[in-house]
Order: sequence, then structure tokens, then C-alpha cells
Amino acid sequence: MQLKVNKQSRTFEGDPQMPLLWFLRDELALTGTKFGCGVGLCGACTVHVDGKAVRACAISMSDTAGKSVTTIEGLSPDGNHPVQKAWRAENVPQCGYCQPGQIMQAAALLAENKKASDAEIQETMAGNICRCGCYQRIFAAIKVAAKEV
Repeated sequence: MQLKVNKQSRTFEGDPQMPLLWFLRDELALTGTKFGCGVGLCGACTVHVDGKAVRACAISMSDTAGKSVTTIEGLSPDGNHPVQKAWRAENVPQCGYCQPGQIMQAAALLAENKKASDAEIQETMAGNICRCGCYQRIFAAIKVAAKEV
């Protein structure tokens, strides 16, 4: 099957039920997408598929055929997407493990809704768990990024 990953054409010939996460990490060495829970509940593996935030551990390769996948590495080649810049400005990460998924979720939200309300931000980000409890800084960074997108 054919798909695009970070704007590059890729071919996958393995098990169509394999989760996208393992293709990204093991076959393409795109390790910014993290393994967390393995069942799509924590958000550590969030990527964009055709612009929508999805959990890479819970979507099979067969569901990505002909689609465009963007990982944290492809969000901005130089790390200067407005959400990434806001993350740095607000000093969001503590341990950093969940941050690629948090950033990808926030970027998808702001791409769809540049004027997201506080409630919409909280609802959208609720599925992304931060074990360090950086939620206030995450929220603040999303508000800063919203001014730049």
C-alpha cells in the first residue's frame, strides 16, 4: 500500500492490521511519536492523518492507505510551527514524553479552529495525558499559539 509520511511517498508491504505507530517508529525511525498505552487512550502517539489528530497505536496500516500522515518530525522541519514556538515560550515540558502527542493534538485543533474557546481547548486536549501535570502550561501555550496560526 502507498501513503505519504511527512510529505514523502512511502510503501508498506506488511501486515495491514499492524498499527501505524510501529511503522513510523520501527520501519521509518520516526521516534518522536511515542508509545504510551497502546489502546489510544493517553495521546502520546498522536499524529495527523489527512490533517486530523489520530492515535497511531489505534489505527491500522490498512486505514492509512492513500492518506497523508504527519508526525511531530514533519509538523515543521525546523521546529518553528506556532505551537512548537509557544511550547518553548511557555516552557511547557517537564519530562517531555507526552509532548509530541500534546503538540500534534493542539496543532490539529488550531488548524481546524483558530479561535477555540477555553472549553473547546479543554475538551480537545482532555484525551492527552501528561503524567507530570503540565496542563496549565499546555493550555497557556495553546492560547499563545492561537494568536500566531
